[in-house]
Amino acid sequence: MKEATKHYKAVMQGKRSKVAGEFWESLIEKSCRYYSDRGIAEISKTPEPMRPIQPLGKGKFIAYYTKMAQPDYKGTLKGGRAIVFEAKHTDKDRMLQSVISSEQEKQLNKHTELGAACYVLVSFDLKRYFKIPWDIFRNMKEHYGRKYIKPDDVTAY
Repeated sequence: MKEATKHYKAVMQGKRSKVAGEFWESLIEKSCRYYSDRGIAEISKTPEPMRPIQPLGKGKFIAYYTKMAQPDYKGTLKGGRAIVFEAKHTDKDRMLQSVISSEQEKQLNKHTELGAACYVLVSFDLKRYFKIPWDIFRNMKEHYGRKYIKPDDVTAY
């Protein structure tokens, strides 16, 4: 019985996290539209590269990812500077550095080297939101002495 309860709690937490992550992205999408409508920036969600392998009807299909995920959003700020950022949500009290995949890290590093403004947008509990510069996030061990951040660590962002 303990295992069934544990499994049920894990399934429910997974569903809650998925819904919270989708809500977090909807807030970001609304913000991007706000900036676009005012001529401040043009930022788009990066589509996930996938290949459909079996149609299910009504616009649904089974697919697989064709390569590792890129950062979530890319665009241009007024004045011409590129902006690239990854969005992450957690219901826990900390955000691990390891939530960024090796491909996302590689892409954020390349864009940074080319002069883009690069960030990790972090949501804690859908209550506290931060725009952390990529250089701070990727070097959090040097800045905070550990490979995770807590909301109190990043209040400046």
